[in-house]
Amino acid sequence: MNVAAGSAAPARPVRVRFAPSPTGMFHVGGARSALFNWAVAKQTGGTFVLRIEDTDTSRNKPEWVDGILAAHAALGMHADDPTFEGPYFQSANREKHSEALERLLVADRAYFCDCTRDDVADRTGNKQSGYDGFCRVRGLERAPGRALRFRTPDEGETQVVDLIRGNPSFPNSAMEDFVVARGDGSPVFLLANVVDDLDEGITHVIRGEEHLPNTPKQQLLWEALGAEAPIWAHLPVIVNEKRQKLSKRRDKVALEDYLAEGYLPAAMVNYLMLLGWAPGNDEEILPFSEMISRFRVEDVNSASAFFDLKKLAAFNGEYIRALSVDEFIAAVGPWLRAPHAPWDEERFDAAAFAAVAPLAQSRVALLSDITDNVDFLFLDAPVEDEKSWNKAMKPGAVELLTDVRAVLASLEPWEAEPLKDAVATTGEQHGLKLGKAQAPVRVAVTGRTIGLPLFESLEVLGRERTLGRLDAALARLAENPPQAPTQ
Repeated sequence: MNVAAGSAAPARPVRVRFAPSPTGMFHVGGARSALFNWAVAKQTGGTFVLRIEDTDTSRNKPEWVDGILAAHAALGMHADDPTFEGPYFQSANREKHSEALERLLVADRAYFCDCTRDDVADRTGNKQSGYDGFCRVRGLERAPGRALRFRTPDEGETQVVDLIRGNPSFPNSAMEDFVVARGDGSPVFLLANVVDDLDEGITHVIRGEEHLPNTPKQQLLWEALGAEAPIWAHLPVIVNEKRQKLSKRRDKVALEDYLAEGYLPAAMVNYLMLLGWAPGNDEEILPFSEMISRFRVEDVNSASAFFDLKKLAAFNGEYIRALSVDEFIAAVGPWLRAPHAPWDEERFDAAAFAAVAPLAQSRVALLSDITDNVDFLFLDAPVEDEKSWNKAMKPGAVELLTDVRAVLASLEPWEAEPLKDAVATTGEQHGLKLGKAQAPVRVAVTGRTIGLPLFESLEVLGRERTLGRLDAALARLAENPPQAPTQ
């Protein structure tokens, strides 16, 4: 794989990294970035480094670190794989951050500054203007409250080798002397990020496009510290259906939420890999091993990638249907127990579920859909869905259900095909085709207008419970007869 398009590939092994901050749940955009890095590491026989950027002590929480590790493991990236290295913690590298700051200072690539934002605004007459270089020649000594600024070149340009965006150039004169250490001496993100990448031998930085404006500054830091900058690749932003950047304040973005809802990890991996990249030949449903062999960072599109929830659900349905029945039963297990299941645990019948599992597997898009599809088997009475009831229980429903109940009471054998024939024949006697005839039967027995194939469901539910629910529906109809629609 020529991951260094436009330049000679480095002689040293490829080392990529993913560096999240433990300040919240794991964003699907971060998961996409991690997977792209993982694919590159796998394809090149390189190394994937996980670094936790935990220096924001006011927002970091240990549970977020655990969430990052769990999310990586769910997507197939974990310490048991020789490609994986880490996790490293940025906070453990503070000494090297300080050493790098001293090197910049000694080499006259950085200087102390005591200017405030208001000072700059007073001098320039513009509150929006960048730093004006006032302290460049003042020769200030180290002192509390004085920041350390990097001395950017006055002339020339900084060219960035970016596998996705070409080789953009940035005029050095347009870059202000940026801060590399705060007034309390702590390094800023730009500096710490570069030092960590240097320390970990990172050869390729593959990350979101929001970091692109930082890249020329970071490249100058690499060069100032006497190292060759990595090859960059800035991935396209992920947007919602309104073409707005995915936001945790507005959109569902946490990978954990998708997994908890019943998206299979393999389906998430497949879908996330296609956010900005395509394997070609109009193929989309592919195992990750196949995508690894085809993936090229150079082929990633720079345009925004649409996070299509409907397409993701369709992908998930495909992956669910590809499971064996036993794998499916195991996968939906958590949704058949508390707190997801509305029935008492002793009501669950594993044999009954196994009988309908193949029917459900062909219909659900999410593992969590299983609960509503099979609850009629394990509840004492079907759920009460007024919308479904009103839709199915039209005038004539009482007569139809009465006749269906009479036929089913003596039906032999109690199997799907005879049940279907019985309802179809009864429906014909009422001038109804099967689709119309079975609607009130379905709602009486399952509570819903949509669900598993009706007659296979009745077979598993059994004669006694089916007749009992028909009786309950007829009693309800006797109390509140269906009304003919008003003209």
